[in-house]
Amino acid sequence: MPSKLVEKRNELKAKQDKLHQVLVEMGDTGDLSKVTSLQGTNKEKADAFRILNKECGDIGAECDTLVEIEKAYTDDQARQKAAEEDARAGLPQPGKKGERGEGGEQKSIGQMFVESPEFKSFRPGQHQSAPVTLDVDLKTHMTTAAGWAPQSLRTGKVVEFAPRPIQIIDLIPSGKTQSAAIVYMEETGFTNTAAEHVEDTGAMVEATLALTQRSVTVQEIGVWLPVTRQQLEDVDQVTAYIDQRLSFMLRQRLDSQIIVGTGLTCFLAGLLTNAGRQTFVLAGDQMDAIYDAARRVRVTGRANPNAVIIHPNDWQPVRLKRSDDGLYILGNPNEPVNRMWGLQVVESDAITEGSALIGDYANQCQLFEKRGIVLEVTDSHASLFINNVDVVKATVRVALVNYRPSAFCEISGM
Repeated sequence: MPSKLVEKRNELKAKQDKLHQVLVEMGDTGDLSKVTSLQGTNKEKADAFRILNKECGDIGAECDTLVEIEKAYTDDQARQKAAEEDARAGLPQPGKKGERGEGGEQKSIGQMFVESPEFKSFRPGQHQSAPVTLDVDLKTHMTTAAGWAPQSLRTGKVVEFAPRPIQIIDLIPSGKTQSAAIVYMEETGFTNTAAEHVEDTGAMVEATLALTQRSVTVQEIGVWLPVTRQQLEDVDQVTAYIDQRLSFMLRQRLDSQIIVGTGLTCFLAGLLTNAGRQTFVLAGDQMDAIYDAARRVRVTGRANPNAVIIHPNDWQPVRLKRSDDGLYILGNPNEPVNRMWGLQVVESDAITEGSALIGDYANQCQLFEKRGIVLEVTDSHASLFINNVDVVKATVRVALVNYRPSAFCEISGM
């Protein structure tokens, strides 16, 4: 697997360099007649450029897949080893993730909540229910169920508010933790003194390595909403309510904090706010700048960039760029373009407009989940109790680790 991945990365680098050469020859005017590294008419050169860019995208996707397969294999081996160690120590083994209904279908968060013993044991006037812990994958998209209003004359359709979609979480590898902090070792010193020496006379020089312990604290994200007692007694409506809104609110907040979290007390340290990231200001063409950022990640960060996160308003001029003949550089309007220089392009307004972040999301950062989504219900406040209103609270505890900040490069002034 490693050799195959290296081979594909080298192939991708060669094609990226060729694409870059074409753009340099073309210049800011998009004059294809100046391009000498491609042969033929301007139209033939434009077609060749699009094919080359598509090949970069295809190879980049293959690299992403190989990285995921390699990581999945490594994670599986680690889980198997941990399970064997737990078994030898006589510790209880974890159950299977996610509950299923009678027909074998995956139960939703709301179904697991209202069918839990803790919810069923909750009674009016009770100070607070016992916490209900649900083992739910943060990447699982919630399904939209029927409307929550119990009037039979209505259609059952709810036209929801249009919030920002969740796009960043799926880029980040995820893991589990039982600790309150993620502790790992970083190699902060590396002196390679390897050299040739003459037998019996040449003395070898001592190498040095230094390790520093790092720690990232698990943080909690939470949200609550008041719900009338009548709705809590209606299973279908509660299921839709919890599925569609509370869990989405948690995941949407997490999605944005991965990029712009301040790192202050109780906040995640986002990739865009880490002081160790590389930065530079756009001083020319956006396409050239994205290539330059990827180059900096490789050379200075010693990493393999696999994606660029960019605001939709900043991606528009890149996607619509044309040659002087009026041909779209990245392909015709009917051609989907979600890659550039072999990098996956993620359009998201979670990132600040005017900035783009290129980096090795597959290897140099990770999202750890200490506790899945926890739902609690209470009517302990007097004003809620006398009005038959309960409060449903949803929380999740996670930690975001940025192993190598220099593996990410921000372009400002996009």
